[in-house]
Amino acid sequence: MLFGQDRSRLRRYYRQAWQKKLAGRPLETLEALIASVIEQHPEYQDMLGSEDALHQDFTPEQGQTNPFLHMGMHISLAEQISTDRPPGIRDLHQGLSTRLGNPHQAEHQMMECLGLALWEAQQQNRAPDEQAYLECLKKLL
Repeated sequence: MLFGQDRSRLRRYYRQAWQKKLAGRPLETLEALIASVIEQHPEYQDMLGSEDALHQDFTPEQGQTNPFLHMGMHISLAEQISTDRPPGIRDLHQGLSTRLGNPHQAEHQMMECLGLALWEAQQQNRAPDEQAYLECLKKLL
């Protein structure tokens, strides 16, 4: 894990990547991935300029989506797709992107399966079940 359980450090890294992108400075590979996800989410861009957002709790009870979790899931999916791990996810993403006409929207749908796989793994204190994850993704097609 890049920053382990250090939420503030991870959020600062997102912010720094975005600031570097806006300033036109060269980005490392991970920074470029983060910046591309932020570009796709204009609703989060202003928030990244706020120091308060780095410490804010985003809870469903408050009717909020955690923007850092959302962007992190995009990043996880991008890494899975680029490495085709679990095997077959790249083709599933391509098929869903074609059906929806938009890779970003395909990722939003795929996040439901990713979230479920992670939640189940956490509840059962085990690694995510890749086969169940892929089966969930196949149902999206």
